[in-house]
Amino acid sequence: MAIEILQLLVQSADTWLFEGNLSGLSDREWMALRFLAGANRFSRTPTALASFLGATRSAASQIAAALQNKGLVVRKPSAEDKRSIVLCITGEGEKFLERDPINLLRDQVEALEAGERSRLHDTLGRVLTGLDVAKRRHRADVCSRCMFLVESGEGKDRHFKCRLFRKSLTPKDTTLLCAYFEGRS
Repeated sequence: MAIEILQLLVQSADTWLFEGNLSGLSDREWMALRFLAGANRFSRTPTALASFLGATRSAASQIAAALQNKGLVVRKPSAEDKRSIVLCITGEGEKFLERDPINLLRDQVEALEAGERSRLHDTLGRVLTGLDVAKRRHRADVCSRCMFLVESGEGKDRHFKCRLFRKSLTPKDTTLLCAYFEGRS
């Protein structure tokens, strides 16, 4: 059964993982663009991108430069640390993501019943966590599941804060990817 599941995962990857360029982007550039589009403000840096891609900072900077040269990303000074830069998706980058080959797979997952999606999410999450431990790497995930997220209040008085960065978060921030994610025990 494990081999059959692996074969299915490989077949699903065929819909979005490819050799060479598709629409002018390599696999790593697609991964970077997807990550930056869904990342929170703390994770849109070359260092966080490198961590997500499992690449050196230099390699991540080269990927970001390629995306910038294609008009999909811009580099901006960080509002919080003037020594740092933030990588931001441009309007052209957002339009480009509408044609992302992974959208076909997303649509099939969205078509599943809620319970099936939840089980698939939890199961794949456990598999990825096991792979991360085995490879001694760190996985990005959404703030809402992070041990650093602190919630207070209710309703309109509900507030969120990241204990790691000691910054307030908006409700939308809690749904975005963070390269500094730490799961709750």
